[in-house]
Amino acid sequence: MIKAIHIISTCFVIVLITWLSGNVQAQNKKSKQQKLPNVIYIYADDLGIGELGSYGQQKIKTPNLDKMAKEGMRFTQHYTSMPVCAPARAMLMTGKHAGKSYIRGNHELGGFPDSTERGQMPLKDEEFTVAELMKQKGYATALTGKWGLGMHNTEGSPNKQGFDYFYGYLDQKQAHNYYPTHLWENDKWDSLQQPFINVHKKVDPTTFKEADYAYYTGKNYAPEKITEKALGFINNNKDKPFFLYLPYTIPHVSLQVPDAYVKQYIGEFEEKPYYAQQGYTPVKYPLSTYAAMITYLDEQVGIVMQKIKELGLDENTIIMFSSDNGPSFNGGVDTKFFNSTMGLRGMKMDVYEGGIRMPFIARWPGKIKAGTTSDLVSIQYDLMATLADITHQQVPITDGVSYLPTLLGKNKDQQKREYIYFEYPEKGGQVAIRLGNWKGVRTNVRKNKNAPWQLYDLTKDVNETNDIAASHPEIIERFKAIQEKEHHTPVLKEWEFLK
Repeated sequence: MIKAIHIISTCFVIVLITWLSGNVQAQNKKSKQQKLPNVIYIYADDLGIGELGSYGQQKIKTPNLDKMAKEGMRFTQHYTSMPVCAPARAMLMTGKHAGKSYIRGNHELGGFPDSTERGQMPLKDEEFTVAELMKQKGYATALTGKWGLGMHNTEGSPNKQGFDYFYGYLDQKQAHNYYPTHLWENDKWDSLQQPFINVHKKVDPTTFKEADYAYYTGKNYAPEKITEKALGFINNNKDKPFFLYLPYTIPHVSLQVPDAYVKQYIGEFEEKPYYAQQGYTPVKYPLSTYAAMITYLDEQVGIVMQKIKELGLDENTIIMFSSDNGPSFNGGVDTKFFNSTMGLRGMKMDVYEGGIRMPFIARWPGKIKAGTTSDLVSIQYDLMATLADITHQQVPITDGVSYLPTLLGKNKDQQKREYIYFEYPEKGGQVAIRLGNWKGVRTNVRKNKNAPWQLYDLTKDVNETNDIAASHPEIIERFKAIQEKEHHTPVLKEWEFLK
């Protein structure tokens, strides 16, 4: 009797162990299937499409971003939502195009000194951001870098727009200086223990001395602090899914970078000092300094990628890189010398291709095929739909289209869009529409409500030099209908230029 009971007990234990083991394996398999990827979105500031080696740059060294392109996918027809800072960032965050976005221009508040820091027009509380989307799925969220959509004491504060952690510049005017007196950590002032630098003061070239350059440097370089805080966030959240938005201020002027990076280029270019003739800081080696800033940015990307590898997160982390708009036209920047737009017409503040066509690289080992190139016509406000797709969430109301199928090599599943709509209230008022390979542009609309449409065939004329509007009245009529449909009345009168 006792022996029989023992046999039955033993059998029960074996069955129980087998069931538990199978259940654990099933749970582990389910957990592995449901594991959400980390997402890092790195955003440059005023970086032209031609300023990376993977896009043809010959003079500026960008080994880490070039490697990222070799290990991932490079897009050739990716657009920013707007050719200037604040609205481009607002649309990236909210998934709305320029005819609907709450923020449509750089509406500046306050001034440059610390005592008058007020930032830009705040993003309203009702706006739904990609950070809030990710939080819905349990992600830890952080932003380290430049915000430009509201100060700490407004509804536009990053901490009120879905970010658990923020470190960096709140006011993009403050970001003109790479050695600021302070940055912001969440809603608190983080003093960097260095004096205020007026990067916009005029100088006299005839009296400016070698020693005067020292005024424009400091002990704490803001991008270094931004990387440091990004790494801290990654390390603190390595055991759960995280979303990190990393909008660096490089290479936006002023031209400032640690000397060690400038020395890598001195002697390579024929150059002469820049004495702030077109604003911002004077600099002894403007070409070398500009190149050095982009190389510094590239190094930060490498540091972040290395951190991900060290933590064993490489195959579960998608890293994306782009820029907010085309290259600058002032502050000592020479875009012609560096072929910053790959010959495309226009630059920052233009809706021609040089102002809005951006570099875009995405890397996700095991998911995105290495060394691939995509000619998908896409835009930065597609990020909302793409992240919803990646995290298996219902796509919220958005003007964007998920490009996840393209990233995963499932081109047949990629939703195609009919057109992309741009409108920009500054620099005279501009409109642009990408319809297939047709590109329509209107300029100086603020002065002339009947400003004519220009028409370019991007398959034959990517540099937009041959206006063929007169030959295609039917396309112009379609542009007019699209503009009528997509333009919604903005919240500020200064942004209304179409009615």
